[in-house]
Amino acid sequence: MQRQSSLLRRRFVHSAVMAAAISTAPLAQAADRLVAVSSGGFAEAFKELAVRYEKDTPGVTVDRQFGPSMGETKQAIPARLARGEPLDVLIMVGPALDKLIEQGVVDGATKVVLADSYIACAVPAGAPAPELGTVDQVKAAFLSAPSIAWSDSASGEYIQNVLLKRLGIEAEVKAKGRQIPATPVGEIVASRQAAFGCQQRSELQPVKGIRIVGELPAELQKITPYAAGIVASSRHRAQAEAFIRYLASGGSAETLTRSGLHARTW
Repeated sequence: MQRQSSLLRRRFVHSAVMAAAISTAPLAQAADRLVAVSSGGFAEAFKELAVRYEKDTPGVTVDRQFGPSMGETKQAIPARLARGEPLDVLIMVGPALDKLIEQGVVDGATKVVLADSYIACAVPAGAPAPELGTVDQVKAAFLSAPSIAWSDSASGEYIQNVLLKRLGIEAEVKAKGRQIPATPVGEIVASRQAAFGCQQRSELQPVKGIRIVGELPAELQKITPYAAGIVASSRHRAQAEAFIRYLASGGSAETLTRSGLHARTW
């Protein structure tokens, strides 16, 4: 009886230890799993830097997710936060991040501007390329294109609500153009659903089947800062801060520039 009782106690202790290990394993994994979301303009640089960060930081996994900084789509970052998704780091258009800071959703003390993005325009590969060096040339390019596409994020909002009015061609262009939700403008141009399209250069650059004509001239350019911040409800504050420091380090500048962004000087 004593031997049976001792054996049962050992089995009970072993089972309890195993159960505790199983129950705490997801928590340990969760502590090392950082959920970071990037909007389109920073996406290519984010993919590369997140992979590199995981290699440089053993034991940490960056759950790489993507969504627009604004707009009405389901994957837009504000919509995801409103649904209560457990996000840690946001990398998005600076003014859109500022709105989330004002709402108390993001900790303003953690905001770091990482890079600037410039608007560029493209045509389908093999199509004639208009000149974009002057205000008059940009105006002519918009007027001569039979169909035009722009995004529903920062660059598209600027084109639709500011640029076309400034050029005095709002009615003509809106009659043959459209704002594209979620899908990269470059893909619309590549598939020839539009003969001319404009978006952040960093979003056009990865798309095959298009020719980037150039960036808008300085007089018409809208520079969009991309910034990172930590969601106020994040349970992984230390890991999130370390990841943002990595993105903002001098070692990331070459990757940002190569992706079509203008890296900030750190």
